[in-house]
Amino acid sequence: MLRLTELKLPLDHVPDALPAAAAARLGVAQADILSHAVFRRGYDARRRGGVSLVYSLDVAVRDEAAVLNRHEADGQVQPAPDMRYRMVVEDGVARASRPDYRRPVVIGAGPCGLLAALVLAQMGLRPLILERGRAVRERTVDTFALWRRSELRPESNVQFGEGGAGTFSDGKLYSQASDRQHYGRKVLHEFVRAGAPEEILVVSKPHVGTFRLVTMVESIRAQIEALGGEYRFGARVTGFEVGNSRDGNRRIEAVTLADGGIVEARHVVLAIGHSARDTFEALLAAGVSMQAKPLSIGVRIEHPQSLIDRARFGDNAGHPKLGAADYKLVHHAANGRGVYSFCMCPGGTVVAATSEPGRVVTNGMSQYSRNERNANAGLVVGLTPADFAPFGDGPLAGVAFQRHWESRAFEAGGGQYRAPAQRVGDLLAGRASTMLGDVVPSYTPGVTPTDLAHCLPDYALPAIREALPRFGRQIRGFDMADAVMTGVETRTSSPVRITRGADLQSLNTRGLYPAGEGCGYAGGIMTAGIDGIRVAEALALDLAG
Repeated sequence: MLRLTELKLPLDHVPDALPAAAAARLGVAQADILSHAVFRRGYDARRRGGVSLVYSLDVAVRDEAAVLNRHEADGQVQPAPDMRYRMVVEDGVARASRPDYRRPVVIGAGPCGLLAALVLAQMGLRPLILERGRAVRERTVDTFALWRRSELRPESNVQFGEGGAGTFSDGKLYSQASDRQHYGRKVLHEFVRAGAPEEILVVSKPHVGTFRLVTMVESIRAQIEALGGEYRFGARVTGFEVGNSRDGNRRIEAVTLADGGIVEARHVVLAIGHSARDTFEALLAAGVSMQAKPLSIGVRIEHPQSLIDRARFGDNAGHPKLGAADYKLVHHAANGRGVYSFCMCPGGTVVAATSEPGRVVTNGMSQYSRNERNANAGLVVGLTPADFAPFGDGPLAGVAFQRHWESRAFEAGGGQYRAPAQRVGDLLAGRASTMLGDVVPSYTPGVTPTDLAHCLPDYALPAIREALPRFGRQIRGFDMADAVMTGVETRTSSPVRITRGADLQSLNTRGLYPAGEGCGYAGGIMTAGIDGIRVAEALALDLAG
């Protein structure tokens, strides 16, 4: 098979156009194209009046060697890579049946923990999954209690529970991270097996909304359990017991639970998520190596989705092959701060995402259809650990920073988990909002018009104020007066990095595998899943050795 990339066709091309275009690209007769399959489909919208589809095709062609030789210098015609996944340990069942076997423990059932546990289970290693929250359907009920009735349940919410924070998000399944071993393909195949639409294997920016993610998470749990894995919900880890191994190195021996239970373990995957602040504290108390890391702070900005569609697609707005338009924006402000869009959710809603009482946190989510009235995205300002200095000087200074501004947002919103909001026109004019305009904010439990200066650092708003007109030049109407900003967005990533070495184990605690977004090694569902696979493989090889 050959892989052809950057094959462009009109938006409304006929189905037979693909083999004809492949033949033309390769300089062969169409009859020499024996078969073809779409590997990826995206679009090029740089010219609003002429949006085109862009394909990568896997093609079987007669006399492949001669064709490839003629295109030796063409980087867009290459042999199709072998992307099949192969287990690194195949005798796991026999190993797990030994009397002295201690099953690996996975802490957290978000995307990273799920993929780590699934791969370990597929290798026959019978992982134990400890999840502080509840099963995904019970957790959904708990999350709606905050959104509809302002009732926060600290152990079962947008951040905690089966499926992790990614369950209540846009369900984006793509990233720009390097993936030379094609682990991302493994993630997508497992998601399709669990009930995701097969189109995620093809489209360039696949996504799965919350309702589909719920059933997928349940399906993955069923697979893990069928392979000998075990789940324990409501199992919040409160401590880590560390001893010394024969070579004198520190090694994990057990984890303690909130109910007083102790789970012995010599191999532990830390897939704890970016909001497990008490777990960060427990790791620090146990002497596990960690450091503060950069993050961002800002707001959620909402526009009519139709405005974004027109700005990105022009007359092609609304075309069924394009769907709801997205965007990605970056501006370097005069005060040295970077301002950028984050986690853009086409046709979605802004959601309450706190996990602690008396604090307001925003995030964005979409369903699979992406057909809600508004588009939303984080509009955030980059930070470094130096910005945390007023709140502390240790590895957890970023946590204190986040808590401070989340509490300020709670106060500015007036309590009951209402969020502070401001019209773009008012922010640009330097005045508080007293009412909102044509853009109706989607955040529930509701918003309070105010001045966002009350709940953001003094360097953030000037940078955002400078960025908005620049973004308006790229997306016409982005700086419209009635666009609404809702605060605060603080959990763009983890405030800490649990440091690890080339073997993916903690730098100073053997058997402990920091993983995923919470430990500072991923950003989103796809990269978290990929990291979960990598860590599962490293753990399995160590266990087998």
